[in-house]
Amino acid sequence: MDAVEILMNEHRLIEHAIEALVAFADEVRRKGADDRAELGRFVTFIRDFADTRHHGKEEKILFAAMVEAGFPDRSGPIGVMLHEHDQGRVLVGILAELAGQATPWSGDDRQRLARAANGYAELLRAHIHKEDAVLYPMAGQHLSPARMARVGADCERYEAETAGSGEHDRLHRLAGELLARHAPLTGDAPPRHAAGAGCCG
Repeated sequence: MDAVEILMNEHRLIEHAIEALVAFADEVRRKGADDRAELGRFVTFIRDFADTRHHGKEEKILFAAMVEAGFPDRSGPIGVMLHEHDQGRVLVGILAELAGQATPWSGDDRQRLARAANGYAELLRAHIHKEDAVLYPMAGQHLSPARMARVGADCERYEAETAGSGEHDRLHRLAGELLARHAPLTGDAPPRHAAGAGCCG
């Protein structure tokens, strides 16, 4: 599997996780619940997997290779993707603030959670579609085979930095637990990841 294919597989896991987040936020709102610890687990997965690992590989490796090949770094498709990464971080910051709140959630807090969770999910769904349908194919068309091979090798090194710490397994276990508890029942199973598999997780 090449780097782009693995990044797309990571998208599938992220999509399942954000659907679970939306279901969690809806349940909290409907039941008037207060589960700051569980929201904190979602924030951990989003920040450590979706942002640090997945977006990290995109920004530091794939996008960087595209810029080297002549794509503008702050406009065009890469500029749009970077802007949306930043928008997502703002929404996740709201979720983190609610997860770390010292006092129980009020009705307003639960509404704020629902808005942030749904906003993040809507942003990521559209963002992922743009990457899968437009940006990644663009990379495949415009980067030379040698450059794409280097992207894959750089992903391997990026992952190797955390593989020894058990980070890969920890994040996939966390995702599995969140999906088991909150994911809407559908016929689609989240992608399976073996420990240490692939260049990009």
